[in-house]
Amino acid sequence: MNSERFARFFGGAPEFTIPGRTFPVDIQFSRSPCEDYVDSAVRQALAIHVSQPANGDILVFMTGQEDIEVTCELIAERLAQLNDPPKLSILPIYSQMPADLQAKIFDRAPPGVRKCIVATNIAETSLTVDGIMYVVDCGFSKLKVYNPRMGMDTLQITPISQANASQRAGRAGRTGPGRAFHLYTERAFRDELYIAQIPEIQRTNLANTVLLLKSLGVKDLLDFDFMDPPPQDTITTSLFDLWALGALTNLGDLTDLGLQMTRFPMDPSLAKLVILSSTTYTCSEEILTIVAMLSVPSVFYRPKERLEESDAAREKFFVHDSDHLTLLTVYQQWVANGMRDAWCVKHFLHPKALHRAREIREQIRDIMISSHMQLTSCGYDLDIVRECICSGFYHQAARRKGLGEYVNLRTSVSVQLHPTSALYNSGDPPDYVVYHELILTSKEYMSCVTAVDAHWLAELGGVFYSVKEKGFGRGRKEIEFSKKAELQKGIEADRARQRAAAEAERMNIADVAGKVNGKGTGGGTVTKKGSAVIKPVIGRRR
Repeated sequence: MNSERFARFFGGAPEFTIPGRTFPVDIQFSRSPCEDYVDSAVRQALAIHVSQPANGDILVFMTGQEDIEVTCELIAERLAQLNDPPKLSILPIYSQMPADLQAKIFDRAPPGVRKCIVATNIAETSLTVDGIMYVVDCGFSKLKVYNPRMGMDTLQITPISQANASQRAGRAGRTGPGRAFHLYTERAFRDELYIAQIPEIQRTNLANTVLLLKSLGVKDLLDFDFMDPPPQDTITTSLFDLWALGALTNLGDLTDLGLQMTRFPMDPSLAKLVILSSTTYTCSEEILTIVAMLSVPSVFYRPKERLEESDAAREKFFVHDSDHLTLLTVYQQWVANGMRDAWCVKHFLHPKALHRAREIREQIRDIMISSHMQLTSCGYDLDIVRECICSGFYHQAARRKGLGEYVNLRTSVSVQLHPTSALYNSGDPPDYVVYHELILTSKEYMSCVTAVDAHWLAELGGVFYSVKEKGFGRGRKEIEFSKKAELQKGIEADRARQRAAAEAERMNIADVAGKVNGKGTGGGTVTKKGSAVIKPVIGRRR
């Protein structure tokens, strides 16, 4: 942490530095840039193992689970090709690994055996392993970065900062003198790496932060004195999303619903689910569980060496029209089986994640009780739960385009069902879905998907969609989504100039909407006028 920046930000607040006990670390950089950091890390780890005394363990920093597993395999393969090499215990660690396997890195190795721990940046600060004398730093880490234009989180492999590099090197000097090997040049360290990592507020969705600031009476978020100002696109997108959820008025003030949402320390969409599950739907017990399960890392464990077995175990929990209901089923069966860790291991589930979900569920339940909200259950009528889910995520809806492929109704971005989704091999994929979030890895994937009725979207998200019906010979009704006018975001509505601009924009939208309505059934085309986008029209049921 850069204490000087915090001290300056808070008007010259005093600083107190408490030095920790550290030992000298010999820092070494690569002579030339590495083309393949995985291969370079493997070669460096083996070079240390065969040439250095056996009384010190090795810590290799990698970007994520996939790189870690490949690195461990390559080290084992190449070690086996050597003639009578020293014994080496190769231990991976990453966040999605079960806790009992993570704990193995702390076990003392047998005499004559060196440990080689391959870890993500979880090993930078979150834990300290005794006996580490050698650190191999690949120079990269995996960060989640929010793209406000697409409304999508992307997992990006990015260069670390100088502060990260120093922190990684310091792992070799916790219990004795050590050596750190950076797999990049000293020039790259000095000239190409940021001094510190990009602050989280500048690379994440700020909807929850914006809601909190609004509840504190902050009117103009663009002029707010942030210590690290976030991108304006992120702020305006967050304001728009909150308005779409009904948390903000057209002038950017909190609604009664928005004020209620501030009581819940979670994503605003999830907070809205919790509130409506009590006030509008009769499924608060079920929604409590789903929201808690969405608030923890994935409960499913998928070890590389047992993929088919773990996938088969996962499919037993599938509710084929909803990943949200699949999570509900997992939790209910876990409770029915006594919340036993052995049951979790048998079904390839993370017991730690499930116990954490239970704690979060109780916390949210306590907030509901203190807010005098009614706790109800829908029993076996799970369509109520799906409609409630739609009420919180109608702004994140998609229409089927092909096998496993969908198109976002608002942005027209092509998105995919993830192969691990309960809907992926359902045989009869739904026409319309809502999703919890988008994540860009190799493709744009929807995370946690639920099938919804098109009329739910029109009724709950009328600001975006309307429904139009066409009769067919077989009596079927085809619902087509076209695009309806998008209101201006109105983030600085208190300023007279922007009020006038917003009024002019509303006039433009009304004018174009009148022309569209005058054409009858229309052709569902997207029209732009000024900065307003005329969004699909959907004819309603009679």
